[in-house]
Amino acid sequence: MSFKSLLAALAAGFALCAAPVAMADDGWTGEGTLSAGVTTGNTKTTDAAAGLKLARQFGVWRAKGALNGEYGETDNAETRNRYGAAGQLDRDFTDRVYGFGRLSHECDEFGAFEKRTFAGFGAGVKVLTGERTKWALEAGPGYRWDELAGGQEEESAAARVASLFKHQFNDAVSFSNDTEVNYADVSTQIFNSAGITAKLTDSFAARFSYDVRHDTDVLPGRKETDTATRFSLVYGF
Repeated sequence: MSFKSLLAALAAGFALCAAPVAMADDGWTGEGTLSAGVTTGNTKTTDAAAGLKLARQFGVWRAKGALNGEYGETDNAETRNRYGAAGQLDRDFTDRVYGFGRLSHECDEFGAFEKRTFAGFGAGVKVLTGERTKWALEAGPGYRWDELAGGQEEESAAARVASLFKHQFNDAVSFSNDTEVNYADVSTQIFNSAGITAKLTDSFAARFSYDVRHDTDVLPGRKETDTATRFSLVYGF
């Protein structure tokens, strides 16, 4: 797939997924993001990423979902191809304490693994619940299925710990920092995403983000740490 074709597909998917949800006015909230970049010179690199997050509150229940995809080329050779999906169902017990069940799946052709599936449950605590600052901590056990190079598969008990932080500086600018640690005997994955978002209109915003992904045990020839710095267009609903 060429970069132009990929970018067109990401843009079409962004429009098809985000716009109907935004117009439905059925209680769902969320955001869609799209970023792309091209550099030229001694090497030519292209990069594109898209994501979609959804959430809805049903009384004491809360449903959340996320989709994401990344693709990159260097001198017409594919260097990044990652996509994933996650779903979580929360149940509030008090204003601050909740339980959750979570299922996630990720594919990464150039990462520490080729495919990874996690299923688990646990408890969450809303540490900060102010109008401007919100912070939640989640932790719980689970089970993980990893597919490595050559079709080798490994299964193991796992545990997940997450920190979800957001601060609203004013009506237009906010900062977020999400950290997730997924532990298993096979390897431990640590992911952190920090970003600053500035509103452009009621629906659109610009975001600068920096992501770090680290695995303690990687396939031969692959690096333990991946980073991504992006400027993205965000559509909120």
